[in-house]
Amino acid sequence: MKNLSRELVSRIHEISRPVKIMHVCGSHEHTIMQHGVRSLLPDEVEVVAGPGCPVCCVPAREIDECIELARQGVTITTFGDMLRVPGSEGSLADARAEGADVRIVYGVGNAVEIARKLDREVVFMAAGFETTAPTTASEILSGPPENFSVLSCHRLIPPALRFLIESGEVNLNALIEPGHVSTIIGMKPYEPFSRDYNIPQVIAGFNPLDILMAVYMILRQIDRGEAKVENEYKRAVKPEGNLKAQKVMDEVFKVTEREWRGFPVIPESVYEIRDEFSEFNAREKFDIEVEDTVDTPAGCICGAVLRGVARPEECKLFKNECTPTSPIGACMVSREGTCNIAYRYSSF
Repeated sequence: MKNLSRELVSRIHEISRPVKIMHVCGSHEHTIMQHGVRSLLPDEVEVVAGPGCPVCCVPAREIDECIELARQGVTITTFGDMLRVPGSEGSLADARAEGADVRIVYGVGNAVEIARKLDREVVFMAAGFETTAPTTASEILSGPPENFSVLSCHRLIPPALRFLIESGEVNLNALIEPGHVSTIIGMKPYEPFSRDYNIPQVIAGFNPLDILMAVYMILRQIDRGEAKVENEYKRAVKPEGNLKAQKVMDEVFKVTEREWRGFPVIPESVYEIRDEFSEFNAREKFDIEVEDTVDTPAGCICGAVLRGVARPEECKLFKNECTPTSPIGACMVSREGTCNIAYRYSSF
């Protein structure tokens, strides 16, 4: 293992050139920071984190929607990380402290089980990228109880990448694509970025060697004058992805547009439940009205961190007022958040 990593680092240095590589996966950032991968790379090879944390990307408006439902007496179920993500005026954890019924679940199946046992409305806040969307769709197709519905906060990675590329704000030259998402969607959705924008891309796994290999493969493409999608994570990702998962997602969800935290409205970037399943769509089932909100608290640069134009260490709140035990911005809440990861590993 050590010999292989040394060989990869040596080859990276041999063909190194100035390049800015963006990844969009919290697990990739965790590996990079925990194992000091950036310290092994030439200074001219920059690897930046993009919007790879599904919890962090949920905007304040959608947190406010859940809080409003909770105040109406609806039982809210969601993943543990979502509880402390800030809305415009508080979090789901704050709502629970005030007496709302907000429960942590490990998946949508747990939420359905809760609904079967309760004699009141239960809503599952469905956060996540294409990785978790198939499980939400599958439960809806399975016929959950009438008192169950979903507030879909699922987001799609390729439209966000297109937005970042076209905005020019990041000036990225290459992409390390997320392994988990790619197991579902495969390689094809990334191909336009190489074809239309001349961007080399590599789908990567999650250990340090995967990341080093992905960087080497990108530099090799650049050295050869190529721009294509390569699959380093062949042990898990098929070129076509998971066709069964894609089928259930297409059956249950329609693609629409909504803002992301730190982003404006991104076209065709979110999943909403189709009209045929509107009885399970919490936005259709309940009267939810929330005002326009501000995602980023004063002094917080979470939006810039999610867009890959700033590092957590550049924020004046980082490690001072903003810590994992007392997070101000969404990027400090989840263990996949760039600020949370930097807090735990940047001192090393």
